Amino acid sequence: MSQLTVELPPYISPDEAILLLAVKLYETGKLSLGKAAKLAGYSKPTFIELLGKMEIPVINYPAEELEQEINL
Repeated sequence: MSQLTVELPPYISPDEAILLLAVKLYETGKLSLGKAAKLAGYSKPTFIELLGKMEIPVINYPAEELEQEINL
């Protein structure tokens, strides 16, 4: 695993920065839900709850695929 060192402004805690990184990596598809939750230091259910509070979808179905699934 790689390591990254970042200087943060005083109003952003290391825990918050790690959470935001994990969320963005999940949102962009770079990390699975489980790996993002682990990186952030949360259980999957708690991470899902945090994603909901941030209005980030947990299930990201493209509209066309969702319509195909519904019409099956």
